[in-house]
Amino acid sequence: MLDIRLIREQPGFVKAELGKCGVEPAELDRVIEADAERRRLQHELDEMRAERTRVSKELGRASAEEREAKRAGMRALGDRIAAGEQHLSKVEKRCEDLMLNLRNLPRPYVPVGKSEADNKIISSEGKVRELPFKALPHWEIGERLGIIDFDRGVKLAGTRFYVLMGVGARLERALIAWMLDVKTSGQGYLEVYPPLMVNTPSVIGTGHLPKFGDTMYRDIEEDYWFVPTAEVPLTNLYRNEILEAERLPIYLTAYTPCFRREKMSAGRDVRGIKRGHQFDKVEMVKLVKPETSDEELNKLVDDACEICRALEIPFRVVQLCTGDLGFASAATYDIEMWAPGIGEWLEVSSCSNCTDFQTRRAQVRFRPAKGAKPELVHSLNGSGLGLPRTLIAVLENYQQADGSVVIPKVLRPYMGGVEVIEPRG
Repeated sequence: MLDIRLIREQPGFVKAELGKCGVEPAELDRVIEADAERRRLQHELDEMRAERTRVSKELGRASAEEREAKRAGMRALGDRIAAGEQHLSKVEKRCEDLMLNLRNLPRPYVPVGKSEADNKIISSEGKVRELPFKALPHWEIGERLGIIDFDRGVKLAGTRFYVLMGVGARLERALIAWMLDVKTSGQGYLEVYPPLMVNTPSVIGTGHLPKFGDTMYRDIEEDYWFVPTAEVPLTNLYRNEILEAERLPIYLTAYTPCFRREKMSAGRDVRGIKRGHQFDKVEMVKLVKPETSDEELNKLVDDACEICRALEIPFRVVQLCTGDLGFASAATYDIEMWAPGIGEWLEVSSCSNCTDFQTRRAQVRFRPAKGAKPELVHSLNGSGLGLPRTLIAVLENYQQADGSVVIPKVLRPYMGGVEVIEPRG
């Protein structure tokens, strides 16, 4: 959520910055109008309440005849106050809804653009090599090796579901365990095992609600939301808390299954495991002091890149332009791995600095010094990495001419001695 004081004091600046992200001026105008009405109604209510207090004090000094007249006036005033409170409540709700649907402002260094076509490739590592044979897509590799079963996934749940079998399931588990070990032993993250369902305030806190409610799965009876990403529970871990300055920065990591309705990708990537309603991900979240968040974003990107380097798979870093930023993000870098079978760069991580946009909603604050006024921390998040796209990159880059797949060296200690996945006889 944006700071309403910034909107009041610098509406032109906010409107210009939001315009870079494709937000129409009228969207901010509605917020300004609702806020002005809210303040006007609040002022009127305060004056009426002050009048009621003043008249109440005068009753004791008034004559009997005057008291009756004043009481009649007080009753009428009370009715006006009650009506005003109801009106104010509705306006406050409208103002809050408008604010919750207003996206974050971009950082000054984010390139201005309208769509992903305007994103910038910042760096690339590893040589994209031509395989000396026809590269197969992962769905053919998986079926030939007997490690991905699409038909049984559809039978169990429906389209965009699949089953990993045998060594395929072991490979997914190996990737998760290895990535968590890298995060906790070498990069300084604290591992968390969070709930896979969270309450409504948690989803509001990260900006997933109310704007993206139709892309999440929900238990209506209990008001639980299945996590679309571990970013939600990790960012809300310290919701409504004031942290001491010495506790920052806080680095958190978690593996969770993630649940997301693929409404926006209807008809896209219908083959394979690139898009699904359920997928695994190792997430990274940082809670940091405001003045360090841009530097922390660079470190977050490198933490994700380290996984790609260790897997020895070509990858590149792409800076998103203003028009392609996510709702809560002020700056984002995508990390993409090369997949030769489908001939695509696959986004395996999206690292974002959300500044104080999420923490204002979740009220995660810190005290800069003893006795000082609490300030909002900045939150950052990124995948470290996301599956199954990392699994796709492994299968397609490590495929061999005989149909086998070699296990990357870093994963072999997690594979129980398996170094090569052989085709079924």
